[in-house]
Amino acid sequence: MGRLADAMDNFSQMIGKGVQPNTVVYHSLIQGFSTHGDLRKAKELVYEMTNKGIPCPNIAFFSSVMDGICKEGRVMDAHDIFHLVTDIGLKPNIITFNTLIDGHCLVGEMEKAFGVLDSMVSAGIEADVFTYNTLAYGYCRCGRIDDGLILFREMLQNKPKPTTITYNIILDGLFRAGRTFAAKKMFVEMIETGITKLGAMNVKFDIKILNTMINAMFKVRRREEANGLFAAISASGMVPNTSTYSVMIGNLLKEGSVEEAENMFSLMEKSGCAPDSRLINNIIRILLENGDIVKAGNYMSKVDGKSISLEASTTSLLMCLFSSKGKYREQISLLPVNYQFFNGVG
Repeated sequence: MGRLADAMDNFSQMIGKGVQPNTVVYHSLIQGFSTHGDLRKAKELVYEMTNKGIPCPNIAFFSSVMDGICKEGRVMDAHDIFHLVTDIGLKPNIITFNTLIDGHCLVGEMEKAFGVLDSMVSAGIEADVFTYNTLAYGYCRCGRIDDGLILFREMLQNKPKPTTITYNIILDGLFRAGRTFAAKKMFVEMIETGITKLGAMNVKFDIKILNTMINAMFKVRRREEANGLFAAISASGMVPNTSTYSVMIGNLLKEGSVEEAENMFSLMEKSGCAPDSRLINNIIRILLENGDIVKAGNYMSKVDGKSISLEASTTSLLMCLFSSKGKYREQISLLPVNYQFFNGVG
């Protein structure tokens, strides 16, 4: 608040010298006081503008301020600004209402979020897809996936139709709830619905959906289904990305399927998809933890210090395993020469 106090001092000095602060000055102060929780002062400045005949901030300005406050979990403060907006004669729009709905969803107040929705409808404003996606995400976020599914079905039957984001939200919610069968069934239905029909609904297949599903299948030890989903990528008109390969390789290594993981890595390189630093480090750590020193050394050779560097956790593991007291200190010669200094550590 120190800078705001200085700003107010300058503001008072301007007025004392007969200089009328302009709209930009008022806007900055109103936003500053709102952000820092002094809504009383923010309101005073708004009414001061009104009394002086200076154009008040528009609804877009107030919606933006409300959004910032809601992101901090201060939903009731956002409601205070909403009431201020109506008091000075501004008309809240769909962005204003959606901001409040999002704020309540972020803090798990779903009933209050729907209360705002009711107020929005009463004001003659029709909910859009962002409204429904926000509510669906809110339900999934607080573990009420069944309510999220009810909302999703309403979207399928009425307007607005679900988008790619909607499907991502619901699928992610199903996985978080441990309902992998239902998630897979939904994805199959998406495929059977057909790309053309989904395209007309503005729904595009998203590789993120499959990456999430593949990872979830591995977590519940349904590896064959994970492999099947990976195989379905090309059939769905998509291309595996770095995240897809990282999910497959990481999980295969964790299960001890080193040969399959290496084949997947080769497939990744042949497809022109470059492995990133995170993937290489993950592979190195898993192989080291499993005692596969030679193969870990092969991947360490790919570290160039530019596009791929050793992460702190990888370096720490190397020091632990190959130091003078480390578990694999006798096998240090199996590592690339430039890493054999670790046996002099500790």
